Amino acid sequence: MCEMDVYLVDKNGAETLYFESVDKLTPVGENLVLEDIFSQQKTVKAKIRDMAFIKHRIVLEAVE
Repeated sequence: MCEMDVYLVDKNGAETLYFESVDKLTPVGENLVLEDIFSQQKTVKAKIRDMAFIKHRIVLEAVE
């Protein structure tokens, strides 16, 4: 499977798991719409900080 887990980084640099098994990431304006393998969606105002395909990780940094 090729899903990725998405983490959010806070101002102190700490990563928190935000959404598991993400299958699709779509930029919509200033937001990112994340969709998992069960078609559940979350929207977050963030930018991509890092993507590690082998580790199946996306790290996002919140934008205020």
